Amino acid sequence: MKTNSKLFTIGLVTAWYSSNIGVLLLNKYLLSNYGFRYPIFLTMCHMTACSLLSYIAIAWMKMVPMQTIRSRVQFFKISALSLVFCVSVVFGNISLRFLPVSFNQAVGATTPFFTAVFAYLMTLKREAWLTYLTLVPVVAGVIIASGGEPSFNLFGFIMCISATAARALKTVLQGILLSSEGLGMFMPFAPALFCMA
Repeated sequence: MKTNSKLFTIGLVTAWYSSNIGVLLLNKYLLSNYGFRYPIFLTMCHMTACSLLSYIAIAWMKMVPMQTIRSRVQFFKISALSLVFCVSVVFGNISLRFLPVSFNQAVGATTPFFTAVFAYLMTLKREAWLTYLTLVPVVAGVIIASGGEPSFNLFGFIMCISATAARALKTVLQGILLSSEGLGMFMPFAPALFCMA
């Protein structure tokens, strides 16, 4: 039984990484190579697929218990998380039209930097100095990569940085809202809100 549980967990993690990489490469192919000009439509397809698959996982497969929204406050908090996540995916898809996937992923490596900044600004939580020190080479590497990127596009770069910042903001908001008293119900909605983070 324990082995089955471990295999199931490994399968879920593998499926998450595979779908993440697959969607990223497919979006890049459609937006750049194929010339598809509607990144927001791709985001709508992404969100629809996440919602449907989450509903199947919750309602039919019973992976987590179905729960209802109990108050207007919970509804607004879920909506805020959804909106920030949607913005990060839209900006990420737009950036893929102008930047190579490799550079896009390099910029995405700055997510911990933005997360630390937002965590400090929103919760006044300070990390250990060693944490901040480890972020310096990551940010420096992205700056160096930006200067040497042959297909650098300023608009694409701004969209990519904005997507990365939105992803970090979502992480901080998620931590705040999930730890709020009486808001444990958020976890069942996690697949819908946070698939393909």
